[in-house]
Amino acid sequence: MKPSKMLLSLAGAGATVATLLYVPQGCTPHKSVAAGADAQAAEKVYVAPGKHDELYNFVSGGFSGQMSVYGIPSGRLLKVIPVFSVNPESGWGYSEETKPMLTTTHGFVPWDDSHHVQLSQTEGAQDGRWAFINGNNTPRVARIDLKTFRTAEILEIPNSAGNHSSPYLTENTEYLVAGTRFSVPMGEGQEVDVPISSYKKNFKGTLSFIKVRPEDGRMNVAFQILTPGVNFDLSRAGKRDSHGWFFFSCYNTEQAFNLLEVNASQKDKDFILAVNWKKAEEYLKAGKGKRLKSPHAHNVWDEKTHSGTSTIEEDVVQLDPRELPGLCYFIPCPKSPHGTDVDPSGEYIIGSGKLAAVIPVFSFRKMLAAIEKKDYEGEYDKIPVLKYEDVLHGEVQKPGLGPLHTEFDADGNAYTSFFVSSEIVKWNIKSLKVLDRVPTYYSIGHLSIPGGDTRKPYGKYMIAYNKITKDRYLPTGPELAQSAQLYDISGPKMKLLLDFPTIGEPHYAQSIPATLVEPNSVKAFKLEENKHPYATKGEKEARVERKGNQVHVYMTAIRSHLNPDIIEGVRLGDEVYFHVTNLEQDWDVPHGFAIKGAAENAELLIMPGETQTLKWKPKKVGVSPFYCTDFCSALHQEMQGYIRVSPAGSTVPVAFSGGQTQPAALQ
Repeated sequence: MKPSKMLLSLAGAGATVATLLYVPQGCTPHKSVAAGADAQAAEKVYVAPGKHDELYNFVSGGFSGQMSVYGIPSGRLLKVIPVFSVNPESGWGYSEETKPMLTTTHGFVPWDDSHHVQLSQTEGAQDGRWAFINGNNTPRVARIDLKTFRTAEILEIPNSAGNHSSPYLTENTEYLVAGTRFSVPMGEGQEVDVPISSYKKNFKGTLSFIKVRPEDGRMNVAFQILTPGVNFDLSRAGKRDSHGWFFFSCYNTEQAFNLLEVNASQKDKDFILAVNWKKAEEYLKAGKGKRLKSPHAHNVWDEKTHSGTSTIEEDVVQLDPRELPGLCYFIPCPKSPHGTDVDPSGEYIIGSGKLAAVIPVFSFRKMLAAIEKKDYEGEYDKIPVLKYEDVLHGEVQKPGLGPLHTEFDADGNAYTSFFVSSEIVKWNIKSLKVLDRVPTYYSIGHLSIPGGDTRKPYGKYMIAYNKITKDRYLPTGPELAQSAQLYDISGPKMKLLLDFPTIGEPHYAQSIPATLVEPNSVKAFKLEENKHPYATKGEKEARVERKGNQVHVYMTAIRSHLNPDIIEGVRLGDEVYFHVTNLEQDWDVPHGFAIKGAAENAELLIMPGETQTLKWKPKKVGVSPFYCTDFCSALHQEMQGYIRVSPAGSTVPVAFSGGQTQPAALQ
């Protein structure tokens, strides 16, 4: 959607008015007011050379399938964390150790669409242990270890399609959820081979509750809730008194299956589904769940072996709310709700209907009272529908056009993004009064306030992740940079501080104080703790071994030498495995490894104390060079070697050299 000329004119006019009204103290009359405002903003985002940012900002990568990390307030890109997509820069998905991490029941899937970041919490506050992110296309959730900034686990979600309302989590990280954007036929064989026109009869959704083991973060699908065939969009867990509940926005209650932009927008209200997950635990304990065959891949990274493993989990337990009273309730919500958000008190649930003219705010206490009263509006697929007025705290009137997402500060205020009117609106949760509005450039999607989804928001900053960039940066051809904007919300009025580009395409992001993460950052892996089966812990152990048509190279890398650096005896038809161990034990001294003609793989990037493996199938007879790709010393260019490939059936023996003297076979 393109911003209209009127909206752009209004945004420009608003900026002009703000500039005219702002008169910084100490400016001489001949200096521009705008220059003073820019100077104040620049001072607030300036991080001096050698100094660190206040916050880490973890940003979803959208169609890149990855997660990026920025410093706030500077907006500097610090790292791109490979998650669901292969990454030739680091060898993620190319090394033999990382390939299992991208395994699914569909096979090796080298890409996904990552939308939402969640940071682990303890007692409703960020704790700095893990970041979670969803895979939307091939339903998966991933856990990133914030000690290493690496993907530590990827869990496939069975009985699911379009894992969008994910991986939102409870305030003690007991569960994270995965809800279906796309309803699909459930089952096997003829159960799923049905006409698409039978949508209302045969298509269902699921809400997966994924248990997170507190001591190490290990995930498993604890249970699924079978749902009607609607489209679940986003979700949030309750807090404080509402802890034990989860709230999911959903649209397409018409259950349309084509031309959804028209057919799924017929009703004035859709729903927020309230799920009592504490009640679900009771039903599970009572044996009310149905165990279903549901194979799904579970991929785990081991920091001792520096390897990923993939196993197939065979089944899940499913609960049917039509048969289990008290598990689920529908709350009517206008219209085509996108975001659903819970304020820091846990009392207020905000719905953001994309096509609604108001923002409804629901009361948790009123919801409980309505459930107790059992005076329902009716049922939807045998699930009780509460009365809108019985649950409503109130409505924000004329807030803007196209509300999407809401986050909170610590002072009882909410901030909602508006895609169509391209703005952020600040309003008070209790009074429902609009307090301020500020334009975004352009067409904002998600917004994020540090700690804005917790019991204790940090406030101070707010970041907008915009969908359209247009004139904000230097042009880069048909596709422009992705646009993020940093605002100061420490005062009564929101103030734009900074534009900064991101990798594509940002959806939701979360920020955390650097003090919760930085002290725990791993600097190197201890070589003596390396349990990789092909680790080479000293240059004297470097060697080459043949096992049938497999040749294993036990190689070491240390400034400024690869050992062995001369290899012979490889034949066409062989598979060569370079097992490279980085012997360094200093911080920030990775070594790279690449070889000419690695047609099926990329390079390796090996951290200090780590072992990684590159598989190479030579296609030609001759001599191929290999070398270190990561600059490490003044003699980096000399960190190289050669491997000789002879014809198939050759009798050239395996021989290697890594020191100053050559073995007899190489003389």
